[in-house]
Amino acid sequence: MRRILELPLIVILMGICALMMYLPVFHAVAVRDWLSARSFFYAGTLFLTLVIFLGIATYHMKPRSLARSHLTALVAAYGLLPFMLAWPFYEAVRTTTFFNAWFEMVSSLTTTGATLFEPERLRDTLHLWRATVGWMGGLFIWVTAAAIMAPLNLGGFEVTSLARPGAGAKRDRVLDADAQTDPRERLLRLALQMGPVYIALTGVLWVALVAAGEDPLVAICHAMGVLSTSGISPVDGLSEARAGLVGEAMILLFFVFAFSRKTFSPGFGMGAGRVSAVYRDVEARMAFYCIILVPSALFLRHWIGAFEVDDVADIHAALRALWGAVFTVASFLSTTGYTSAEWGGTETWSGLQTPGLVLMGLALVGGGVATTAGGVKLLRVYALYRHGHREIEKLVHPHSVSGSGGSFGRHIRRQGAYIAWLFFMLYAMSLAGVSAMLSATGLSFEQSIVLSLSGLSTAGQLAQVGGDAAISYVQISDTAKTILAGAMVLGRIEALALIALLNPEFWRA
Repeated sequence: MRRILELPLIVILMGICALMMYLPVFHAVAVRDWLSARSFFYAGTLFLTLVIFLGIATYHMKPRSLARSHLTALVAAYGLLPFMLAWPFYEAVRTTTFFNAWFEMVSSLTTTGATLFEPERLRDTLHLWRATVGWMGGLFIWVTAAAIMAPLNLGGFEVTSLARPGAGAKRDRVLDADAQTDPRERLLRLALQMGPVYIALTGVLWVALVAAGEDPLVAICHAMGVLSTSGISPVDGLSEARAGLVGEAMILLFFVFAFSRKTFSPGFGMGAGRVSAVYRDVEARMAFYCIILVPSALFLRHWIGAFEVDDVADIHAALRALWGAVFTVASFLSTTGYTSAEWGGTETWSGLQTPGLVLMGLALVGGGVATTAGGVKLLRVYALYRHGHREIEKLVHPHSVSGSGGSFGRHIRRQGAYIAWLFFMLYAMSLAGVSAMLSATGLSFEQSIVLSLSGLSTAGQLAQVGGDAAISYVQISDTAKTILAGAMVLGRIEALALIALLNPEFWRA
């Protein structure tokens, strides 16, 4: 293991991807899908041989800064690995282009979940591979957020840190309190700590869905889609799932892992101690408030709004509409993108012409810091809220002094809100830039906005529910797909990490 850690991180990641290609082989052999079995076996063997040669060639390469090298590898992974992952998929499908296969793997690896293929077009092994790539992408961001982003005060940790984004000193409490730990050892330790938890949670949800009557393949794909927030499904979403409302209720419970890192991260104890930490976490509270308030507003609008809906008359249909709102709001807030089977009733009950705008706003907010969710992140929104609350207090009482929250509260309201506002402006500029580029390819303004937000928030399912009409990724041009792929990577890595990587001071350190 020590010798493997001496290799560059990108080579290690390539080796992991090559080994993962052997997993679909067993499934393909079991279902007698010989084309898929050969495609994944040959690709896995070829890339594993290539990785061995690269490992030998780069074994003695010693970067000046391991932290900087790992951040560079994090960016390079999303640029290089999709080409590897797309090769066996392209060979097994046979009826698509390599470009489309690459786009599919970028979408899966970034946990966006945007797909070019109808469910019936792909065989079961290929559906399993898409879900596996998305699941791997979720585990990758789980570990790297704690091992790479947190020590550099990036990925949302800059809001609570006392240092500049990209700096490694003067950090407050993060997942790894030892600033002097070798980044390679930290990466290995956190992978060994968090990996089994991630696998166990996926297994528990899989067994629960199977017990609820779901098909085993659909259950494992949905379980991996929930934990990674990719929302990948081998069928047409949860509306075609056999588990029904029982399965949706089980999935809803697991959305909590996308709202607060304290549900799974090391350093917060076990049992009652972890429950208490989650209860005190501002991100978990904000998510809970959104899940309560937004569905309530959609549900109560039937009575308090000016629009009258007569299609829903009985109490059972009303309760199903309320459930559809609760589940779908939680799903898009976590940027998973699963839509409840009762969401259609929710749309009718609310009376809104475009209820998808609500889901777009939720996906823009996103989930918790150091989770698999995308978006702006709840912690940054909380920092802006606290700053705005304090400014309103000063308008009412100009000479007031606020001491709530102690030093942490003061930091959140000042430096934390400042950094959060900078990130929000960068996010808005990215959204405007991607929308402008998509509009230049011939898409309408509404389509450009919906697709840009779906890529930057890593919630690809917004294309189906965000606008008046569903947007098909197949019908857009290759140029637009390339822009969307870049938006997915930018939304997954975040602009601050790229800016820190391009900062000259970062390279002189």
